[in-house]
Amino acid sequence: MTRIRRTAAAAALALLLPLPIAGVASAAPSAAASVAAAHAAPKTFTTPELPRPTGPHAVGRNVLHLVDQDRPDPWVPSAGPRQLMVSMYYPAHPGTGGPAPYMTTEEARLLLKMKLPNSDYPPQLLASTRTWAHTDARPEHGRFPLVVLSPGFTMPRALLTGLAEDLASRGYVVALVDHTYEAAGITFPNGQTIPCGPVCDTPPAGGPGDISQSRAKDISFVLDELTGRHPAWRYAHMIDSNRIGMAGHSIGGDATSVAMADDNRIRAGVNMDGTFWAPDPATGLHGRPFLLLDKLADHTTGGGDTSWDKAWANLDGWKRWLTVAGADHSSFTDADVLFAAMGMPTPNGIPANRSEEITRSYVGAFFDLQLKGVPQPLLDGPSPANPEVTFQHP
Repeated sequence: MTRIRRTAAAAALALLLPLPIAGVASAAPSAAASVAAAHAAPKTFTTPELPRPTGPHAVGRNVLHLVDQDRPDPWVPSAGPRQLMVSMYYPAHPGTGGPAPYMTTEEARLLLKMKLPNSDYPPQLLASTRTWAHTDARPEHGRFPLVVLSPGFTMPRALLTGLAEDLASRGYVVALVDHTYEAAGITFPNGQTIPCGPVCDTPPAGGPGDISQSRAKDISFVLDELTGRHPAWRYAHMIDSNRIGMAGHSIGGDATSVAMADDNRIRAGVNMDGTFWAPDPATGLHGRPFLLLDKLADHTTGGGDTSWDKAWANLDGWKRWLTVAGADHSSFTDADVLFAAMGMPTPNGIPANRSEEITRSYVGAFFDLQLKGVPQPLLDGPSPANPEVTFQHP
């Protein structure tokens, strides 16, 4: 893969945009201006707050550290077996457990360093983003569908927290997976934070599709650990293993289709604005449903990213292709909410909470229809309540 293609892939997979560099005045400031600047009020920052989940359930969260003893790490073999951090979200009893942190301060520092190198936004505030889940909350009785979430390349799993919390509040167990050495930083239980590995600088020999293939193996291992005879999660009895779905952002969306092709346990999938680097098999997904949700700029019928046209043709089950006007690549994550707290405009102008609302509504409706069998008129055609959303009909 050439350096040009590598740069293009990095741009397509980027989540947060760098802050603009302020212009430098050509003339020296006046003495009065210097005095005024010296006495200017200190800069203040706002702590981000995720929108409240929309479902009727309170949300609990546990964090799992999973080790695949049968598979060496694909990017850093010297590190030993593949290790994954997974956040489990689930319907819980209200008033139990304690506040769940968004991410560690070191994860926040590495994310800001990678994505916003000119920002002076404090990592501590980003790490303290207000969430709605509660650590070790007492679970509700019953069995619930499982949804696995895979973030974009170089993105920590925390950036899909808003969607994970909302799905749990609607009656799902959610496994939010970090893919080691593929995120700006991932903190392990021993306190060590692992930065992005060599794959973040040099794409693998087979291109980004190799990353999707590796993630599909990660996901199958996570499903084994959650639904096997000796599950790694203490509340695994909550999972209905006959109702499993997956959604991913950016390359996580591509990994969703790859994982579905490789693992028949995944019954339904969502790609949120991800190029199909690893093409869908010509045989399709054996009739399983798939939702394409994307920004307007690239992924329209006959648009700049032709991988979507090819994938659409190969999808052989229930399918929808929705584009969101005003959305950016980051709009299907928590990023726009973080932008707002940092005092930055969202890239294309769609309000921060509005982008979260649209993503939650359509992804939630898709899984309600496909995993719970609840009719969803929202997915039948355009809605006056969501004028930004266009149904594509290739």
